[in-house]
Amino acid sequence: MSNALPKKNVDHSFNQISNFELFQQLFQALNGQDLNALYTIKENNSLHQLVGLCRTESCYLELNLALQLVQEFNRRYLSEGLQRTTFFNDPNDVKRFLLAELSQRRRERFIALFLDNQHRLIQRRVLFKGTINAAQVYPREVVRAAIDLNAAAVIFAHNHPSGIAEPSDADRRITDRLINALSLIDIRVLDHFVVGDSEVISFAERGWV
Repeated sequence: MSNALPKKNVDHSFNQISNFELFQQLFQALNGQDLNALYTIKENNSLHQLVGLCRTESCYLELNLALQLVQEFNRRYLSEGLQRTTFFNDPNDVKRFLLAELSQRRRERFIALFLDNQHRLIQRRVLFKGTINAAQVYPREVVRAAIDLNAAAVIFAHNHPSGIAEPSDADRRITDRLINALSLIDIRVLDHFVVGDSEVISFAERGWV
């Protein structure tokens, strides 16, 4: 493996470099020219595998912190785009935010985006936290939160810590229960998103909402 690092694109888009080269550049930014610790890494590793090394190897602690800071910056940046002045007309905006918010988490989280009658964000709220493969969802608590916030509509989302976004039968059943419970107080469920490592699946796009 060559010690020479690839040159960055002038526009800093990094479109032409590999996952490993991107990882190298971030590593170099924190560690100068000391690339010895990289010699044990295979160049064909995915970014998820590379990030996984940062979480388990002590020599990558600074890099792991940097990655967490980048992830948090991305989450906050995308969150600002979903503030009260934003209309929820583009599901791709919501997907990008949810990937930053929920992907790579080791425990399941169930969140709701409560909206007003113009479909502007009132509040994002983590309603339930679970284990590595499940979170108990109670429709009564969801209804109570929606009433407290005077919401007119809601978008649900939860992550699959397995990294696989495909909705389960249980996901579909709880979504139907939530739709039925909220319809009694004239609150519409616009969508339910399931978030994996790199994919977000929309119930609405599949005709399930």
